[in-house]
Amino acid sequence: MADINFSPLHRYLVRFHPKQIPHAFTDVLILGGGIAGLSAALEVPAPLQATVITKDALVQSNSVYAQGGIAGVLDPLDEIANHIADTITAGKGMCDPDVVEMVIREAPERIRQLIKLGTQFDLEDGELALTREGGHSHRRIAHALGDATGKEIMRAMIAEVNQSERIQCWPETFTIDLLTYEGVCRGALVWNPHHGKTFVWAKQTILATGGAGCLFRETTNPQIATADGHAIAARAGAELRDMEFMQFHPTVLYIAGSSRHLISEAVRGEGAYLRDATGHRFMADYDDRLELAPRDVVSQAITLQMKKTKHPNVFLDLTHLPPELIKERFPHIGDVCAEFGLNIAHDLIPVRPGAHYMVGGVTVDRDARTTLPGLWAAGEVTSTGLHGANRLASNSLLEGVVYGRLAGHGAAAAAAEIPDQYRALPLESDWPTVSIDDKDQLDLKDLRNSLTSEMWRKVGIQRDDTDLNEAGQNVEFWNRYVASREFASPEGWELQNMMLAAKLMIAAARQRTESRGVHFRNDYPDTDPAQARHITMVAKRTDA
Repeated sequence: MADINFSPLHRYLVRFHPKQIPHAFTDVLILGGGIAGLSAALEVPAPLQATVITKDALVQSNSVYAQGGIAGVLDPLDEIANHIADTITAGKGMCDPDVVEMVIREAPERIRQLIKLGTQFDLEDGELALTREGGHSHRRIAHALGDATGKEIMRAMIAEVNQSERIQCWPETFTIDLLTYEGVCRGALVWNPHHGKTFVWAKQTILATGGAGCLFRETTNPQIATADGHAIAARAGAELRDMEFMQFHPTVLYIAGSSRHLISEAVRGEGAYLRDATGHRFMADYDDRLELAPRDVVSQAITLQMKKTKHPNVFLDLTHLPPELIKERFPHIGDVCAEFGLNIAHDLIPVRPGAHYMVGGVTVDRDARTTLPGLWAAGEVTSTGLHGANRLASNSLLEGVVYGRLAGHGAAAAAAEIPDQYRALPLESDWPTVSIDDKDQLDLKDLRNSLTSEMWRKVGIQRDDTDLNEAGQNVEFWNRYVASREFASPEGWELQNMMLAAKLMIAAARQRTESRGVHFRNDYPDTDPAQARHITMVAKRTDA
């Protein structure tokens, strides 16, 4: 029995009939082209065929924007037990110890596998160059291109995928919904601007759609991170859990009026200080680990310090570090800051927290199975038990590789047992026969801005029941107009997905009446040991 039950207004976002839509068939359908999705695709062996659906180009994903690196025990002075302990400590009582041990033990081999694929990690004296980030007790972060690790890993993976005859990639294709029949996932309904809607029937489906940072006004995520996977899984009847746990990265470049840019955890790992508007190095006031405290601690400290100083940001200070180190380790960050007239070797960098990584998501087991038969999941869209209530820095790319591989292997094995059947199932959408009067066009951009502003103000780093209740009422009010309409393009579908994900996040945040990890309640500031449990949610499942 789920803790929270909900009923989406419609099972499917659009009307359809199988006789009026083209059909495609594949063995393993992979929704998402980030590190988890491509790791899964590369595990599908011949003669099986895999189809990868991405709503943008392959080079656009949260994985590509990952700066810091990928964590693994690669230093003789480090131990697996240390990495496990650091991960569990960061997770604040919510990690699954068996999952943590499995993932951490696989880390060195998965990193070596990425090297075999062609990833060129940074070296020092012929060995992997390792850095340390917040929450880690040792230097164990392998990085590439200084501060563009995700970009280099994805370059190598995309090259490998493009060379494979068994993997098809459909870029710029939006996944509207998962197709379910008799309680089993059968594929997905997708849309492409050139071809319109298509049913993609699959023997097994893998969800790897990434995160939900765009629910918030301040975020490090690209504009594609609109909680699509969370929403389509929820409508299909898969269990979600821990939706209250959104991680806020402590250091996002803050230039009023400009787009936000992540300033990697590795900057503090190499020795940068955090100073407030008066120049005070304030982290000692909050935690003995100073700037290397876990992200939830640093984000809370920055938020409190901004309130104390009545200033919209704090500052990262690298000016005491050797200029050659800064240039070598942080070329991308240096270039971004230079666009705003900042020389990071001499100037303080204005930063504040922003929504960064969705810790909660679709429930999966140790083999990457969801609770919906025929559906597997990997990466940021999931809740695996690795991160608990707060993700340890640079464990996300690692999780994507490990669980992507598990999902690909498991889905391929299951698909191999199913014979080819090129037939469509008798699915119909549940829309009423009478169209809703849609003469009054909605301003989707204004609604999206209103939603993200409301989420930032009332469901952000600090929460309380009054704010959460008000946010819930406002989201429900907006959703009446959004959910009842049938849209014909991704702009509308994204907003519908964001509204549903926001409702689930608010409901979970209200139910967790304690502060734990990335979830901080001003009205319940203490951690309650009795609440060290998952909050699960599921929609009423139909036969469709």
